[in-house]
Amino acid sequence: MSNDLTLRLMDTHAGGDVSRIVTGGIAPLPGSTVREQMEYLQRDADGLRKLLLFEPYGIPEMSVDLLVPPADPQAAAGYIIMEVMGYPIYSGSNTICTATAVLEQGIVPKQEGTQRFQLEAPAGLVQVEARVENGVVEAITCEGLPSYIDSYRHTIHVPSLGDVTYSVAYSGGFYALVDATDLGFDLTLDEEDDLSDCAHRIVEAIQAERGFSHYTLGDVGPLPFLHFMGPVEQVADNFYRSRSTTYVHPGVICRSTTGTGTSARLALMHYEGRIQPGDRLETVSLRETGFIGNFTGVHQEGPHQVVENTITGKSYVLAHSDIVVNCDDPMVECSGLQHIVSS
Repeated sequence: MSNDLTLRLMDTHAGGDVSRIVTGGIAPLPGSTVREQMEYLQRDADGLRKLLLFEPYGIPEMSVDLLVPPADPQAAAGYIIMEVMGYPIYSGSNTICTATAVLEQGIVPKQEGTQRFQLEAPAGLVQVEARVENGVVEAITCEGLPSYIDSYRHTIHVPSLGDVTYSVAYSGGFYALVDATDLGFDLTLDEEDDLSDCAHRIVEAIQAERGFSHYTLGDVGPLPFLHFMGPVEQVADNFYRSRSTTYVHPGVICRSTTGTGTSARLALMHYEGRIQPGDRLETVSLRETGFIGNFTGVHQEGPHQVVENTITGKSYVLAHSDIVVNCDDPMVECSGLQHIVSS
């Protein structure tokens, strides 16, 4: 047993996206900010991400969130997001799950009614509002990253699909936004494999043709995500609904609509003059789960009109567990992990 490691976990999900929260077992990481700690993991300790997202402990459709001490004294906790595609600096569903875990762990004591606190993501401070009823966290509302349209209605030729029209938004990552109906999809669960294949072809074509640069972050790598948009219906004053689904990696369609995908939709609807501050959009997934994006404001950054927004959803706790990592197991790779596990 001397070659065993133990990690403490809380498994949660928001909208169907499983987020595995690492609550114990990892030693303090170097870095004066959560962003620097993330970069250390990415560069020198990627074994944690690989261990928890692949066999025998996990699957690529999951996410991992490591709780770390915040660098900013205003934050109750810091968290580092790990997904199959790498280390996103922000994620709506992961933030909803992490905020719920922080409350369930007592890091922020639960209070009946509405309470507010801050978390520190690699992207910076995140404002969180939690609604607690009878001791149950019923909803989390978190800031979406400022979002904007980089490219509007471009056309690209995709082998086997023909000419595809897409827009590109930034909402924490660059998203290609495509009309699901134009591509022959109703956004139902039986289409999941075909949606993944179609998205992969479009993303590969866009990556081969062009790159994207954020107005402050600069080059953030190839476009990774694609969001299929269903028709938008108005269901009440200032309230809209649309079926949606997000591709994040070859073979991986998110279970939820994703918070950043919802923020991207708000940016596009504002760009097209279809919504105004105060309007809300509910995105509905293949599994009939949803997030609500609230368009809270807009400001100008250079040539971009940047949409301010919040995302609301609910996270459910699935399990509390201690997992034993046996480094003698031939299916387990510990070389990128042992040096960050606490004794």
